[in-house]
Amino acid sequence: MISTLDLRGRPLTRAELIGILPRPEQDATRAADGARALVEEVRHGGGAALLDQAERFDGVRPEQVRVPAEELAAALEALDPAVRAALERAIERVRLASAAQVPPPAVTEIGPGARIRQRWQPIGRVGLYVPGGKAVYPSSVVMNVVPAQVAGVASIALASPPQREHGGRVHPVILGAAALLGVEEVYAMGGAGAIGAFAYGAADLGLEPVDLVTGPGNVWVAAAKRVVQGVVGIDSEAGPTEILVIADDSADPAYVAADLVSQAEHDELASAVLVTDSAELGDAVRAELERQVAATSAQARVRASLGAVQSAIVLVDDLDAAVRVSNAYGPEHLEVQTRDPEATLAGIVDAGAIFLGAHAPVSLGDYLAGSNHVLPTGGVARFASGLGAATFLRSQQVVDYDRPGLEAVAADVRALSDAEALPAHGDAVAIRLAAPGARPAAEPGDAV
Repeated sequence: MISTLDLRGRPLTRAELIGILPRPEQDATRAADGARALVEEVRHGGGAALLDQAERFDGVRPEQVRVPAEELAAALEALDPAVRAALERAIERVRLASAAQVPPPAVTEIGPGARIRQRWQPIGRVGLYVPGGKAVYPSSVVMNVVPAQVAGVASIALASPPQREHGGRVHPVILGAAALLGVEEVYAMGGAGAIGAFAYGAADLGLEPVDLVTGPGNVWVAAAKRVVQGVVGIDSEAGPTEILVIADDSADPAYVAADLVSQAEHDELASAVLVTDSAELGDAVRAELERQVAATSAQARVRASLGAVQSAIVLVDDLDAAVRVSNAYGPEHLEVQTRDPEATLAGIVDAGAIFLGAHAPVSLGDYLAGSNHVLPTGGVARFASGLGAATFLRSQQVVDYDRPGLEAVAADVRALSDAEALPAHGDAVAIRLAAPGARPAAEPGDAV
């Protein structure tokens, strides 16, 4: 079912590890041309193009793209009480964790009369994407909306694909979650077209362009984000979900197998990787996978994921080697199930979110841990972070100098501006410090 990659006795470099570790055979670059065409259709065709794309790709033509307020209210009223209670608890926890990500304003005294003020400004308008393909993700509504609200974003638009089973409407549980959070601007649109609509707007729908697009999606969503980046900001090009588990012989194979299965059920392209220094644990996990997969409702999808090139049991010499493998992989979700999880964690530098010990499965982070589940995939965790309040904030430095503060550095500004052959830079300082009568007078007819 799942392959084995034996790295024992192979002192591979980081570059060699990156090249050899299992990854899905998917690249947003391949979809870029198609995504660009879909984005351009929406850029020029607006709502009509979105309706045509829905009919083409979702198999249904919505009655309207913008979800009316009464439909949102009805969806909230119809939420299953248990689901509503779970969403409320998730919102509370994610709000607490997101608030901790907002940096306080700070003032740095550079010298007498010289200070830099740091402030954080929320992005003005954001477009949040919630997928709706093989599964329904009200949890992604929470993970997108809450940190944006915590950051202070004033204008939030949300998109999710129309559902054929619901007559072209957005899934009612997604609508209920949006209404629970007070989101009033929701669109039944999906895929690359939705990203294009966020980036360029759709005047016939009253959809204004956004400044930032966030949220997970399929390869077309990832490719469309790449196409519009620069027109708008993006969080990341999130691809299929992935889990990497570092485990030693103290781990419970049933727990490890359950966590691999839990992520494999998302998608046939989902990656499930176990890295262990215990061949015995690897064999036990393989046996558990056979037992657990046979009992899961998404058996075909899980088998496809676990049996594909992106999933494997990786055998290494020791836990230090396991950490090196994990850092080279840069997993979206990293679980540490070892005898001393804290000691293992000390070497981890590259991961989207980290789950420590036997009682912190990734599925906890998907819903109720308080952490955000919109995370970098495909190794992007080596240089990027997951979604959070900081995603929706911009750092601004306010330069606040008085005359003595400027005088203290005037000579240095002059030295550097002359060295760079930009004398007017130095002149802009000198003119402020010269006595009024010493300033050169402008001659009539001087260019301005």
